[in-house]
Amino acid sequence: MTKHIYIYSPSGAVRDKAAFRRGVKRLQSFGHHVEVDRDALSSHMRFAGDDATRIAAIARAAASGADVALITRGGYGLTRILDRIDYKAVANAVDKGTQFVGLSDFTAFQLALFAKTKTMSWAGPALCEGFGALPEPDDIMEDCFQDMVSGQGEGAGWRLPKVQPEWSAGNATLWGGNLAVLVSLIGTPYFPKIKKGVLFLEDVAEPPYRVERMLTQLLHSGVLAQQKAIVLGQFTEFKLTPHDKGFKLKTVVDWLQSRLPVPVFTNLPFGHVATKVLLPVGAKVDMVVQDRDALIAWGHL
Repeated sequence: MTKHIYIYSPSGAVRDKAAFRRGVKRLQSFGHHVEVDRDALSSHMRFAGDDATRIAAIARAAASGADVALITRGGYGLTRILDRIDYKAVANAVDKGTQFVGLSDFTAFQLALFAKTKTMSWAGPALCEGFGALPEPDDIMEDCFQDMVSGQGEGAGWRLPKVQPEWSAGNATLWGGNLAVLVSLIGTPYFPKIKKGVLFLEDVAEPPYRVERMLTQLLHSGVLAQQKAIVLGQFTEFKLTPHDKGFKLKTVVDWLQSRLPVPVFTNLPFGHVATKVLLPVGAKVDMVVQDRDALIAWGHL
């Protein structure tokens, strides 16, 4: 099924042009029509163009009429322009059928969009790290993407590290994304006020003590205890040091669970990893845990 995919760069500059080209060709190989924004490869310092350039790129993505608006990469750049994005235009584009997809720095855009308009978007791959990956893109990620663009995706399941008591929650708002970006929005108009939700979190290049420090901010601000569940995805590309002396991610998870009245689940296949599912940020979901099996279900959106 041919879809119109609009590629744009709202955050960091694309340095890996080969991955960019591979990603475009990969999407075209599925029969999709790929339209590349005129400033997708722009560069200004570390950004994909100056602030005005990237704001205009978001506006063009919203006006494109595409089925999917897909970012080239994350990095950094969206938090500094959140007060200048036309969220109503983006929400109107979503209403007309454009699905906005991305991860990492894109978390800022997704949470701001939901905070301002209650509009859903998709946490999923970026062009370069996802479809431009070597030796080839992950087949599970691609299958999930294809399910999303065809309207067939109805949920995401995964295996937990150990057997858990049976647990379920219904009609919960699914939200979250990159932990560092999410925490940076606390106290701003771009942080959604969500209660009784399912909050998913991931991060990259953050050692366990820094992950715990950010989780502590969410804990002390009252955000975590107001949810139905906390779901931790993949935390990757960090290094432990001799100073840690056994302080690791499991230490953080165990500590967090000890401080919360709601369950903390791990191993969600999402984050800065090849194998990742697509998750509808802002959608109402049901979540079920039985033994080592976890499922987040949203049905047809």
